[in-house]
Amino acid sequence: MAEIQVSMTLAEVVDAYPALTRELEGRGLDYCCGGKRTLGEACERAGLNAAQVAAELAAAIVPATPAEWTTMTADVLVDHLEHTHHRYLWAELPRITALADKIVSVHGEHHPELAGIAACYAEVRADLEPHLMKEERVLFPMVRELVATEGLPSFHCGTLRNPISVMLAEHDAVGELLARLHRLTDGYTPPADGCATYTACFAAMAELEADTHLHIHKENNVLFPLVERLEAQRAATVPG
Repeated sequence: MAEIQVSMTLAEVVDAYPALTRELEGRGLDYCCGGKRTLGEACERAGLNAAQVAAELAAAIVPATPAEWTTMTADVLVDHLEHTHHRYLWAELPRITALADKIVSVHGEHHPELAGIAACYAEVRADLEPHLMKEERVLFPMVRELVATEGLPSFHCGTLRNPISVMLAEHDAVGELLARLHRLTDGYTPPADGCATYTACFAAMAELEADTHLHIHKENNVLFPLVERLEAQRAATVPG
């Protein structure tokens, strides 16, 4: 059986065993924005027994190779992010809006909490869509240029650490919104009188949260450190 150490960061756990994302989420352990915390630190914050959680995670592991994104170059990784997570969000965000609007109109009278749920989801979408555009139009093209150029490209923002710091702050903000949406929906649990659309809406929101957590993990804990290391290496070769 594989062994999980409490000294491993949550990011290391997910990169080594991608299937454990659901196990971590089910315990309220934030591996995306909080991916740099060790399993022990995260369990302490969540009031969990770290040794017990480590054993449970190890027992849940199905033999698998490490995640493919851990071996990608930065330019391949941004292509992967666009083709998977970005494409998914551009299609799914408006679909969930339509589902939320429908259940508010049909069930809102008997479930007044839906107004707050729909408003929170609208904030999630309002945060994510401009964020995706900034990555696709600004940051990702600069990452591709950095990889393609032998020396150190000159960027309008100076160092890539500057736009990366903005992306990190925005990831934290949307992570907090998703946590609020999770609470408002009672973990995306539809009520007993919820119709098929109600169930579909909450299921879509749950999938959106899980996908966004993995999306943010790949950027915060894999892409951004990779880009910063590459930029520092290129800077070191520039004559003083």
